[in-house]
Amino acid sequence: MADKATPKSPVARKVPKILVTHGDERVDEYYWLRDRSNPGVIEYLEAENRYTYEMMRHTEALQKKLFEEMKARNKDTDTSVPERIDDFYYYYRTEADKQYQIHCRKKGGPEAAEEIILDLNNVAAGNSFFKVSLVKVSPDHKRLVYLADMEGSERHTLFVKDLSTGDMLQDQIKNTHDFEWANDSTTIFYSTMDREYRPDKVWKHVLGTDPKDDVLVYHENDARFYYLEVSKTKSRRFLLITIESATTSEVRYMPADTPEEPFKLFRPRKHMIEYFVLHMGNTFYVVTNEDAVNFKIMAVSDDNIARGNWKELVPHRADVAIDVSDPNPWVEPFEDHLVVFERQNAQGRIRVYSLKDKSSHTVDFGEQVNLAMPIPNQNSDSNVLRVRYWSLITPTSEYEYDLDARELHLLKRDEISGYDPDKYTAEMAWATSKDGAKVPVSIVHKKGLRKNGNSPCYLYGYGAYATFEWATTGFNTNLVSLLERGFVCANAHIRGGGDMGRKWHHNGRLLNKINTFNDFVACAEYLVKEGYTSPQKLAIRGRSAGGLLMGAVTNMRPDLFKVVVAEVPFVDAITTMLDPTIPLTVGEFEEWGNPAEKEHYDYIKKYSPYDNVTRKSYPNMLVTAGLNDSRVGYWEPAKWVAKLRAMRGDDNLLLFRVGIVEGHAGASGRYDHLKWFACMYAFILDCLGINEPVAQVVPSRP
Repeated sequence: MADKATPKSPVARKVPKILVTHGDERVDEYYWLRDRSNPGVIEYLEAENRYTYEMMRHTEALQKKLFEEMKARNKDTDTSVPERIDDFYYYYRTEADKQYQIHCRKKGGPEAAEEIILDLNNVAAGNSFFKVSLVKVSPDHKRLVYLADMEGSERHTLFVKDLSTGDMLQDQIKNTHDFEWANDSTTIFYSTMDREYRPDKVWKHVLGTDPKDDVLVYHENDARFYYLEVSKTKSRRFLLITIESATTSEVRYMPADTPEEPFKLFRPRKHMIEYFVLHMGNTFYVVTNEDAVNFKIMAVSDDNIARGNWKELVPHRADVAIDVSDPNPWVEPFEDHLVVFERQNAQGRIRVYSLKDKSSHTVDFGEQVNLAMPIPNQNSDSNVLRVRYWSLITPTSEYEYDLDARELHLLKRDEISGYDPDKYTAEMAWATSKDGAKVPVSIVHKKGLRKNGNSPCYLYGYGAYATFEWATTGFNTNLVSLLERGFVCANAHIRGGGDMGRKWHHNGRLLNKINTFNDFVACAEYLVKEGYTSPQKLAIRGRSAGGLLMGAVTNMRPDLFKVVVAEVPFVDAITTMLDPTIPLTVGEFEEWGNPAEKEHYDYIKKYSPYDNVTRKSYPNMLVTAGLNDSRVGYWEPAKWVAKLRAMRGDDNLLLFRVGIVEGHAGASGRYDHLKWFACMYAFILDCLGINEPVAQVVPSRP
């Protein structure tokens, strides 16, 4: 490892600020780091970046080697599976040494001449950060709208392109979040965000008119409802506005053919009741958790949606959860079938219901530990299900499933250069948490592993917002770099997430949040007890809410981990949740609790990572932040790192990397993203003492 005597780590000055809540006094010596306009703040962040660079300088050759092998493993020049929409086949492709996708289409068939409709490499030129969140072509296929974030703040600008001329139209709208076309191909409904980065308004814009004259069609006043989506049903007959809080949702709808009509309320919101609306033929399908914690599916005619007319189609099952991922359930209607993605014992499966005889069957992919998620099929006349599939050892694949013939066809599997899945084995194990709960932990490693505690291990965790761990951590080509070096790689499917249904989420939120941390510790202890690894060889990683997890478990059990990577970590929980002016705070009350209430304040204080740093030894740590992050303010990890430096009693590494032109998701370009993984893996390998011969390179500052 690097010589830690020089250079010296940055020292943030202490400016005590007394914070009093419910008569409880906290002294925050680094509160001043919130003030981005203070030149001393930027100076401190830049000093941390310089220190991280110097302390990682000796790993540059290793970083280069990791980057090159990860880059080589991915197919530089590749093409997605075309999606048929009417008479066009839409797809995107990548080219070697280009950071971004090139969106294309062919008219009439896959063998027709290619038309490039949007080259993101061209439109991104000159921007240090550039990320497109949505690309949609108008119903008549003559225009294209895309949303671009050019600073990492997640405030997007809406652009419109005329596909017949290639010209950009004057209809440019800032501060947008989402949009959808009406069927006339000239009207766009889009959402904008308030000062706290919460999408709260939906507007109607007609192409060619001044955006200043756009009509407000919906305004969500309740700050707890932090998610708003404008969408169109698969039948293309209705536009929907779906509004959600962490526990409650509401839908408004209007005919997509008549954008001059007002949106109508589908069903009034009711606290703790979530419902989501799909449409096919003449039927609305409603996925709801009313009297059904794991969700059920109701059906109602689109000409009479009164609540009394709803009929149960798929009943609630106590041991099986319907996959619901914001903002939509993983349910897809067809003319004669209803496809439901469901989950039991942390394992996913696809169930196909016949709408004719009410029978059902499942789709078998032949692997136990896997995830399949739907790829929306925009053709209402189709009976083919599109699926994206992967497992811990099977690269991302796309399938078509013929619902009538019950035949599964592989369309594409990511080509991973030099990767042989037969070398690895995957399993689902169960750890026992502090309260006796059985917690799933998925594990992958090379075959022939000797469980003697000598293997290095990489354990990932998140555990919040009912998120499926599989959806974020499935097959990752980058992990092959660790697997090939003998690592055991594992995911902790802890409470707070959605891997075991909605109860699993509820038992890891609010006044049950500490279950999340106990579960993760239990998974780590299981890996040690079963001989997969040892505390001296265990590296853990989490980002955002998973960064809070990293901070909490490191305070609880610093002896259990050798390396901790905390990306954009939400670690200053009390101070942030007490400030409603910080983006998304009010909407988070239903996930973390409102510390303005003493019971929640006292509970959050027990685990808030920043508030629980004490004088003791901590593991090697790599922490990140994005200066333009709208979800977790850069000052949270900055304050945490400063306090850890002042309090820790060890010589382990503590590095802080701040993305000056990044937001919550990190770098935007695909190669820049790989460079971060190379840096992170080099840090882990270096701290674990895993050395390997690499060609020397001349260090150069990024």
